Amino acid sequence: MNIHPPKAPKEEKILEIHSDKRIDNYYWLNRRDTPEVLAYLNAENEYFFQEMKHTETFQKRLFEEMKSRIKEDDESVPYKYNGYWYYTRYEQGKEYPIFLRKRDSENMLEEILFDVNKMAQGYDFYQLVDYAVSLDNKWASFSVDTQGRRMYSLFVKNLETGEILPIEIKNTDGNSCWANDNKTIFYTKINTQTLRPYKVYRHQIGQGTKQDVLVFHEKDDTFNVEIYKSKSDKYLIIQSDSTLSSECQILDADTPLDSFRIFQPRIRGLEYEIAHYQDFFYILNNADGATNFKLDKTPITNTGKEYWDNVLPHREDTLLEGIDIFKNYLVVSERYKGLSQIRIMSWDGTKDEYIPFDNETYTAATGINIDFDTEILRYSYNSMTTPFSIIDYNMRTKEREIKKEQEVLGGKFVRENYLSQRIWATAEDGTRVPISIVYHKGIKRDGSNPLLLYGYGSYGITIEPSFSTTRLSLLDRGFIFAIAHIRGGEYLGRPWYDDGKLLHKKNTFDDFIACAKFLIEEKYTSTNHLYAMGGSAGGLLMGVVMNKASELFHGVVANVPFVDVITTMLDDSIPLTTGEYDEWGNPNDKQYYDYMKSYSPYDNIEAKEYPNTLVTTGYYDSQVQYWEPAKWVAKLRELKTDDNLLLLYTDMTSGHSGASGRYESLKEIAREYAFLLDLEHIHQ
Repeated sequence: MNIHPPKAPKEEKILEIHSDKRIDNYYWLNRRDTPEVLAYLNAENEYFFQEMKHTETFQKRLFEEMKSRIKEDDESVPYKYNGYWYYTRYEQGKEYPIFLRKRDSENMLEEILFDVNKMAQGYDFYQLVDYAVSLDNKWASFSVDTQGRRMYSLFVKNLETGEILPIEIKNTDGNSCWANDNKTIFYTKINTQTLRPYKVYRHQIGQGTKQDVLVFHEKDDTFNVEIYKSKSDKYLIIQSDSTLSSECQILDADTPLDSFRIFQPRIRGLEYEIAHYQDFFYILNNADGATNFKLDKTPITNTGKEYWDNVLPHREDTLLEGIDIFKNYLVVSERYKGLSQIRIMSWDGTKDEYIPFDNETYTAATGINIDFDTEILRYSYNSMTTPFSIIDYNMRTKEREIKKEQEVLGGKFVRENYLSQRIWATAEDGTRVPISIVYHKGIKRDGSNPLLLYGYGSYGITIEPSFSTTRLSLLDRGFIFAIAHIRGGEYLGRPWYDDGKLLHKKNTFDDFIACAKFLIEEKYTSTNHLYAMGGSAGGLLMGVVMNKASELFHGVVANVPFVDVITTMLDDSIPLTTGEYDEWGNPNDKQYYDYMKSYSPYDNIEAKEYPNTLVTTGYYDSQVQYWEPAKWVAKLRELKTDDNLLLLYTDMTSGHSGASGRYESLKEIAREYAFLLDLEHIHQ
């Protein structure tokens, strides 16, 4: 039986600015919850299920295979905070975590803080995103999202009685922190239309929410605001951030009713974040041309930039990513030539050394290090062939203790059977672009291998070369997996990011295409077997690549793709828009409008052949609205000249991050893998 794809009705909408007219025949799809929109999305879902029906058994096999590798009854490594050990447990067959703690003494019974499995009963989507415990250990504030739109309700639980207080603070960003009086909570409200965190409030236990006090209103709509507590528990910190600028305000946590004071007034182009230690604040910042950031310190009484003294200078070849402060040590997270480094420095100057790593491509990062008075640094390590490990490192003796290594069940995984390496492509402008790659031993470079190339390339986010148990289902079936570390991320430092945004954004796309061509030229794969995948801003990447170099790819998976760049960035009522002018540009400025229009995927669809394509979205997505991928698919259907697959799947119950349960998310991956493997005629 021939299955015909849905055909979206056309309704002309003329969009005009800068004396330029764009005609959008599918603009009507942004009418959320209307019968015509729901009918179209449901028709696309039905078409997806019909076209993928022959893979249903295979999808179930993939799901069970991926699930079988997971240790279902699993527990995290406990971390110590304020006299308790905190940890998380997953139980056999259950979707959600259980959060627990145990007092720091022998034979103490564990306390269940939150059993999310019980809390999630009756919900299609449920996410407990964050919790904070008061210093007297009696209270916990926690936040819940039941829709996937990242609009969190804040609650308070009495940890002694188990009672959840009869208050619900709606429309928060999910984070909260306690003052040292054990009765005052600070939290951030979001704008319900744009979802921008913009107001910080103070709430006191025993009072209704109507008595909550607004302590700060971030009125600049290009900034987001958050509040958190210093590791020392001494200060409450309000931080306002835009893409290019930041500003902190501080308040002694012992006096929560006082007013916050500005740490350093915002200056466009100045980014900074602070940490407290004894009589000083330590400031990670990019002042005075420190593109890759430097570390300064300043007395707690004089925090303005004019008082900052340098601790670690700026280095052209090393990105300073973060610090962890301990009683006797300063731990610095760096990135050198794309690889993570952990540097340990003693305050007395007797120690300055790096933890050694010997892999060609890997991921290492400091972990949860809340305990201040300790010689133990906790960090994580993994690579594309090495499962995730939690390691405790004695900063004095250099002894390592692997607290936990991710178990890969099923009895089939042997790390020595896989190879990972880092290779380099060359972009059109001569820039060398790194690629992390992993594959099963024994693969021949003869162009016959299926290869999945993953990319993102925005916001300075680095896609780490990390381990994945689900990816084994591709590798064991002959796929090569590769990550293109393209400009727009920070893999090679802050200049790597700067060279892939605003009026340099096209470098991101050109880098990815250069990586694809290199992998074909070096016979890792061929155009008949090369696939691309990216999500969100990486979905934008997929859309541009399909327009510019569709002939290179046999298939593409675009998850929650940001593909209607101009229309979205011209609508300041949409979440994220105003805060991202410094990432993409403001199309109200003709220069940026013209540049965006030259690459915007939706605006550059042509009457030509496109690869087989799977597009996914979430109906409640707050970051990339569902209508962007829906419009994109509708227009592709109208103009493409091939008979290749074009599928749109909309999860009608979730948002940007997909399903909330750990097993439901595996089903999403199984669908995507089945799509790719089916194109390779692999069904076993």
